Amino acid sequence: MEYRHVPVLLAEVLKQLNCSKGHTVVDCTLGGAGHAGAILDSIVPSGFLIGIDLDDAAIEAATKVLARFSQQIKLVKGNFKDLDEILQKLGIHEVDGVLFDLGVSSPQLDDPNRGFSYKLEGPLDMRMDLTQTLTAARVVNTYPEGELARIIRKYGEERWAKRISHFTVEARRRKPMKTTTELVKVIKDAIPASARRGPGHPARRTFQALRIEVNRELLGLDKAIRDAVKWLKSGGRVVVISYHSLEDRIVKETFKDLATGCICPPSLPVCRCGRKPLVRILTKKPIRPTDEEIERNPRAESAKLRATERI
Repeated sequence: MEYRHVPVLLAEVLKQLNCSKGHTVVDCTLGGAGHAGAILDSIVPSGFLIGIDLDDAAIEAATKVLARFSQQIKLVKGNFKDLDEILQKLGIHEVDGVLFDLGVSSPQLDDPNRGFSYKLEGPLDMRMDLTQTLTAARVVNTYPEGELARIIRKYGEERWAKRISHFTVEARRRKPMKTTTELVKVIKDAIPASARRGPGHPARRTFQALRIEVNRELLGLDKAIRDAVKWLKSGGRVVVISYHSLEDRIVKETFKDLATGCICPPSLPVCRCGRKPLVRILTKKPIRPTDEEIERNPRAESAKLRATERI
């Protein structure tokens, strides 16, 4: 299927990155290159963009979408958690901006063969990088009941995690689960009917939790943001779009820590720690999509954008 992705908060991304001709920008989550294309329009002919993505399909699609910028881009299959190593290998010395658009992309959700969607039947896969061995099927069919409950509760913030885990283990004893629809049925059976009548699909939180576990999405996010700041020129910016509270909390706390200066006790007459803030936070509150954008692209509804600038 064609790999297309509607970029979320595009105007705000460009504004917060403060893109100008000649800038070097890293798009750590290339996806369908919607953000990357607009960034390149702002920085060419003398600018340069490094695009990173775990998904081979994204890299292939972005190569075609960005063909007219072939001399101003370098696309890398990789994990943004390895940003430090990637930029070193490319011989980059410093950058003007770094973008993280976290989570799963629309093409991944819309392709039933990837197994990300609870609305479409497909294999229990959920891998962003198809070369890795851990899949959602392996998590669902092999993890101990307690560990499964912990993941669903922690990463999905699902109140019925224990029941869902128990029902899942009982179901897999009869027959290993292979498809998304099999898992959705188990989740619906586990959640009481009164709770299923609430807003949102009953399987949404569990699928989110499994996806985060399979792709280790939260591990290394704090480090990746700190590495990004390290590579920024003075005045350079990091922009992060997150889609659920766990991601947003990490981004918020990391930005806050990077913006903190002296941590000496107030009783000391002079600073002895020598700590100085590395960044200035540009977004006191996260920027949210407008009603008009959500109407055009419902998947933007949960997006939160935070930005910070290197001092």
